[in-house]
Amino acid sequence: MAGHQPDRYTQVVEFRTKLISTLKAIQSVLDVPGVMVIGSEVPNLLQPEAASTLVVSQDVDIGVPVKRIEEVKTALQEVVGLEPSEEEPSVWLPSLPDIIEVNFVGMDPDVDDPTGAFVIEDARLPLLVFGALSLLREGPAVAIEGLEIPLPRPAGLLLEKLLTERVAEKGVRDLLVVVGLLVVMVEADHEELVEDYLGLPAELRYAVRSNLTILSLMQQGMDGMPDPRPHRGRIAELLIRFEALGAEAE
Repeated sequence: MAGHQPDRYTQVVEFRTKLISTLKAIQSVLDVPGVMVIGSEVPNLLQPEAASTLVVSQDVDIGVPVKRIEEVKTALQEVVGLEPSEEEPSVWLPSLPDIIEVNFVGMDPDVDDPTGAFVIEDARLPLLVFGALSLLREGPAVAIEGLEIPLPRPAGLLLEKLLTERVAEKGVRDLLVVVGLLVVMVEADHEELVEDYLGLPAELRYAVRSNLTILSLMQQGMDGMPDPRPHRGRIAELLIRFEALGAEAE
Protein backbone atom coordinates (compact mmCIF):
# COMPACT_ATOMS: atom_id res chain seq x y z
CA MET A 1 0.00 0.00 0.00
CA ALA A 2 1.10 3.56 -0.70
CA GLY A 3 0.98 4.45 2.99
CA HIS A 4 3.76 1.93 3.69
CA GLN A 5 6.19 3.41 1.14
CA PRO A 6 9.13 5.22 2.78
CA ASP A 7 8.98 8.98 2.46
CA ARG A 8 11.76 11.00 0.86
CA TYR A 9 13.40 11.88 4.20
CA THR A 10 13.52 8.24 5.25
CA GLN A 11 14.94 7.26 1.86
CA VAL A 12 17.68 9.87 2.15
CA VAL A 13 18.64 8.91 5.72
CA GLU A 14 18.77 5.22 4.87
CA PHE A 15 20.76 5.85 1.70
CA ARG A 16 23.29 8.11 3.44
CA THR A 17 23.85 5.45 6.09
CA LYS A 18 24.47 2.82 3.43
CA LEU A 19 26.67 5.12 1.37
CA ILE A 20 28.96 5.96 4.30
CA SER A 21 29.08 2.31 5.40
CA THR A 22 30.07 1.27 1.89
CA LEU A 23 32.80 3.88 1.65
CA LYS A 24 34.18 2.72 5.00
CA ALA A 25 34.18 -0.86 3.72
CA ILE A 26 36.31 0.12 0.70
CA GLN A 27 38.56 2.62 2.49
CA SER A 28 41.65 0.59 1.53
CA VAL A 29 40.78 1.09 -2.14
CA LEU A 30 40.09 4.80 -1.70
CA ASP A 31 43.57 5.17 -0.18
CA VAL A 32 45.19 4.14 -3.48
CA PRO A 33 46.51 7.31 -5.20
CA GLY A 34 44.33 8.46 -8.09
CA VAL A 35 41.30 6.36 -7.17
CA MET A 36 38.13 8.45 -6.93
CA VAL A 37 34.45 8.11 -6.17
CA ILE A 38 32.76 9.11 -9.39
CA GLY A 39 29.20 9.12 -10.68
CA SER A 40 25.91 10.00 -9.07
CA GLU A 41 27.21 10.08 -5.49
CA VAL A 42 29.51 13.04 -6.11
CA PRO A 43 26.79 15.73 -5.71
CA ASN A 44 25.71 14.05 -2.46
CA LEU A 45 29.23 14.02 -1.07
CA LEU A 46 29.84 17.65 -2.05
CA GLN A 47 26.87 18.77 0.03
CA PRO A 48 27.66 20.02 3.56
CA GLU A 49 28.19 16.99 5.80
CA ALA A 50 27.50 14.78 2.76
CA ALA A 51 23.80 15.36 3.27
CA SER A 52 23.01 13.05 0.33
CA THR A 53 19.68 14.72 -0.42
CA LEU A 54 20.20 15.04 -4.18
CA VAL A 55 20.49 11.46 -5.41
CA VAL A 56 19.33 8.17 -3.91
CA SER A 57 21.29 5.46 -5.69
CA GLN A 58 21.78 1.73 -5.34
CA ASP A 59 25.48 1.65 -6.13
CA VAL A 60 28.79 3.48 -5.85
CA ASP A 61 31.02 4.01 -8.88
CA ILE A 62 34.78 3.90 -8.28
CA GLY A 63 37.20 5.22 -10.89
CA VAL A 64 40.43 3.21 -11.07
CA PRO A 65 43.46 4.68 -12.89
CA VAL A 66 44.70 2.00 -15.28
CA LYS A 67 48.24 2.47 -13.94
CA ARG A 68 47.03 1.61 -10.43
CA ILE A 69 45.18 -1.63 -11.13
CA GLU A 70 47.67 -3.85 -9.31
CA GLU A 71 47.59 -1.61 -6.23
CA VAL A 72 43.79 -1.64 -6.25
CA LYS A 73 43.73 -5.42 -6.51
CA THR A 74 45.96 -5.61 -3.44
CA ALA A 75 43.74 -3.15 -1.57
CA LEU A 76 40.65 -5.20 -2.41
CA GLN A 77 42.02 -8.00 -0.22
CA GLU A 78 41.20 -5.82 2.81
CA VAL A 79 37.58 -5.19 1.82
CA VAL A 80 34.96 -6.80 4.06
CA GLY A 81 31.24 -6.88 3.28
CA LEU A 82 31.53 -7.00 -0.51
CA GLU A 83 32.32 -9.81 -2.92
CA PRO A 84 32.93 -9.77 -6.70
CA SER A 85 30.03 -10.85 -8.85
CA GLU A 86 30.60 -14.18 -10.58
CA GLU A 87 29.18 -12.80 -13.82
CA GLU A 88 31.06 -9.49 -13.72
CA PRO A 89 34.09 -9.27 -11.36
CA SER A 90 34.26 -5.48 -11.72
CA VAL A 91 30.92 -5.34 -9.87
CA TRP A 92 31.18 -6.06 -6.15
CA LEU A 93 27.97 -7.07 -4.41
CA PRO A 94 27.16 -6.56 -0.72
CA SER A 95 27.47 -9.55 1.57
CA LEU A 96 26.55 -7.58 4.69
CA PRO A 97 23.53 -5.35 5.43
CA ASP A 98 23.73 -1.55 5.11
CA ILE A 99 26.18 -1.78 2.21
CA ILE A 100 25.43 -1.13 -1.45
CA GLU A 101 26.90 -2.38 -4.70
CA VAL A 102 30.27 -1.04 -5.86
CA ASN A 103 31.16 -0.76 -9.56
CA PHE A 104 34.77 -0.37 -10.64
CA VAL A 105 35.52 1.37 -13.94
CA GLY A 106 38.81 2.30 -15.55
CA MET A 107 40.22 5.78 -16.12
CA ASP A 108 43.08 6.65 -18.44
CA PRO A 109 44.11 10.33 -18.67
CA ASP A 110 46.11 9.58 -21.82
CA VAL A 111 43.06 8.56 -23.87
CA ASP A 112 42.77 10.76 -26.95
CA ASP A 113 39.15 9.95 -27.84
CA PRO A 114 36.63 10.88 -25.10
CA THR A 115 33.88 9.08 -27.02
CA GLY A 116 35.58 5.68 -27.08
CA ALA A 117 35.90 2.78 -24.65
CA PHE A 118 38.00 -0.35 -24.29
CA VAL A 119 38.32 -3.31 -21.93
CA ILE A 120 41.29 -4.28 -19.79
CA GLU A 121 41.11 -8.03 -19.31
CA ASP A 122 42.10 -9.27 -15.87
CA ALA A 123 41.00 -12.36 -13.98
CA ARG A 124 40.65 -10.48 -10.69
CA LEU A 125 39.49 -7.03 -11.82
CA PRO A 126 38.58 -6.59 -15.49
CA LEU A 127 37.80 -2.97 -16.24
CA LEU A 128 35.81 -1.15 -18.87
CA VAL A 129 37.70 2.07 -19.56
CA PHE A 130 35.53 4.96 -20.74
CA GLY A 131 37.33 7.60 -22.77
CA ALA A 132 35.15 10.37 -21.34
CA LEU A 133 36.55 9.66 -17.88
CA SER A 134 39.83 11.14 -19.11
CA LEU A 135 38.13 14.49 -18.50
CA LEU A 136 38.13 13.88 -14.74
CA ARG A 137 40.74 15.51 -12.54
CA GLU A 138 41.21 14.96 -8.84
CA GLY A 139 39.66 17.54 -6.56
CA PRO A 140 40.18 18.03 -2.83
CA ALA A 141 39.26 15.00 -0.72
CA VAL A 142 36.12 15.37 1.38
CA ALA A 143 36.37 14.50 5.07
CA ILE A 144 33.25 12.71 6.36
CA GLU A 145 32.94 10.69 9.57
CA GLY A 146 36.64 9.93 9.72
CA LEU A 147 36.90 9.13 6.02
CA GLU A 148 38.95 10.95 3.40
CA ILE A 149 36.92 10.53 0.22
CA PRO A 150 38.67 11.42 -3.06
CA LEU A 151 36.36 13.09 -5.56
CA PRO A 152 36.78 14.50 -9.06
CA ARG A 153 36.47 18.19 -9.76
CA PRO A 154 32.81 18.91 -10.62
CA ALA A 155 33.50 20.60 -13.97
CA GLY A 156 35.09 17.56 -15.58
CA LEU A 157 32.47 15.21 -14.19
CA LEU A 158 29.66 17.39 -15.51
CA LEU A 159 31.15 17.31 -19.01
CA GLU A 160 31.67 13.55 -18.76
CA LYS A 161 28.00 13.06 -17.95
CA LEU A 162 27.01 15.20 -20.92
CA LEU A 163 29.33 13.33 -23.30
CA THR A 164 28.98 9.69 -22.32
CA GLU A 165 26.36 8.14 -24.58
CA ARG A 166 24.02 5.93 -22.60
CA VAL A 167 20.51 4.93 -23.50
CA ALA A 168 17.12 4.67 -21.81
CA GLU A 169 16.98 5.07 -18.02
CA LYS A 170 20.76 5.22 -17.57
CA GLY A 171 20.99 8.14 -19.97
CA VAL A 172 18.26 10.02 -18.15
CA ARG A 173 19.95 9.41 -14.80
CA ASP A 174 23.22 10.81 -16.13
CA LEU A 175 21.49 14.00 -17.20
CA LEU A 176 19.85 14.33 -13.79
CA VAL A 177 23.24 13.95 -12.12
CA VAL A 178 24.19 17.08 -14.07
CA VAL A 179 21.38 18.86 -12.24
CA GLY A 180 22.77 17.70 -8.91
CA LEU A 181 26.22 18.97 -9.86
CA LEU A 182 24.85 22.36 -10.88
CA VAL A 183 23.24 22.64 -7.44
CA VAL A 184 26.53 22.17 -5.56
CA MET A 185 28.95 23.92 -7.93
CA VAL A 186 30.44 27.27 -6.92
CA GLU A 187 31.64 30.10 -9.17
CA ALA A 188 35.19 28.74 -9.42
CA ASP A 189 33.76 25.44 -10.68
CA HIS A 190 31.81 27.28 -13.37
CA GLU A 191 34.92 29.12 -14.55
CA GLU A 192 36.77 25.81 -14.73
CA LEU A 193 33.82 24.32 -16.61
CA VAL A 194 34.07 27.01 -19.28
CA GLU A 195 37.81 26.40 -19.66
CA ASP A 196 37.29 22.64 -19.96
CA TYR A 197 34.44 23.12 -22.42
CA LEU A 198 36.55 25.31 -24.67
CA GLY A 199 39.23 22.62 -24.64
CA LEU A 200 36.89 20.14 -26.32
CA PRO A 201 36.77 19.60 -30.09
CA ALA A 202 33.90 21.38 -31.87
CA GLU A 203 31.84 18.20 -32.33
CA LEU A 204 32.01 17.42 -28.62
CA ARG A 205 31.05 20.97 -27.67
CA TYR A 206 28.02 20.48 -29.89
CA ALA A 207 27.19 17.21 -28.11
CA VAL A 208 27.41 18.96 -24.74
CA ARG A 209 24.99 21.67 -25.86
CA SER A 210 22.62 19.12 -27.38
CA ASN A 211 22.37 17.15 -24.16
CA LEU A 212 21.94 20.32 -22.13
CA THR A 213 19.04 21.22 -24.44
CA ILE A 214 17.46 17.82 -23.79
CA LEU A 215 17.89 18.35 -20.07
CA SER A 216 16.28 21.79 -20.26
CA LEU A 217 13.20 20.26 -21.90
CA MET A 218 12.69 17.39 -19.48
CA GLN A 219 9.26 17.52 -17.89
CA GLN A 220 9.96 15.42 -14.81
CA GLY A 221 12.68 13.75 -12.82
CA MET A 222 12.99 10.17 -11.61
CA ASP A 223 12.46 8.62 -8.22
CA GLY A 224 15.46 9.38 -6.04
CA MET A 225 16.92 11.88 -8.54
CA PRO A 226 16.82 15.69 -8.74
CA ASP A 227 13.78 17.23 -10.39
CA PRO A 228 15.14 19.37 -13.25
CA ARG A 229 12.16 21.72 -13.37
CA PRO A 230 13.09 23.97 -10.40
CA HIS A 231 16.61 24.28 -11.84
CA ARG A 232 15.75 25.21 -15.40
CA GLY A 233 17.17 28.67 -14.82
CA ARG A 234 20.60 27.23 -14.00
CA ILE A 235 20.45 24.90 -17.01
CA ALA A 236 19.33 27.67 -19.37
CA GLU A 237 22.03 30.04 -18.11
CA LEU A 238 24.73 27.44 -18.73
CA LEU A 239 23.34 26.57 -22.15
CA ILE A 240 23.24 30.23 -23.20
CA ARG A 241 26.81 30.67 -22.02
CA PHE A 242 27.99 27.62 -23.91
CA GLU A 243 26.12 28.67 -27.06
CA ALA A 244 27.83 32.05 -26.96
CA LEU A 245 31.22 30.45 -26.44
CA GLY A 246 30.49 27.93 -29.17
CA ALA A 247 29.73 30.66 -31.67
CA GLU A 248 32.96 32.45 -30.81
CA ALA A 249 35.11 29.31 -30.96
CA GLU A 250 33.61 27.88 -34.13
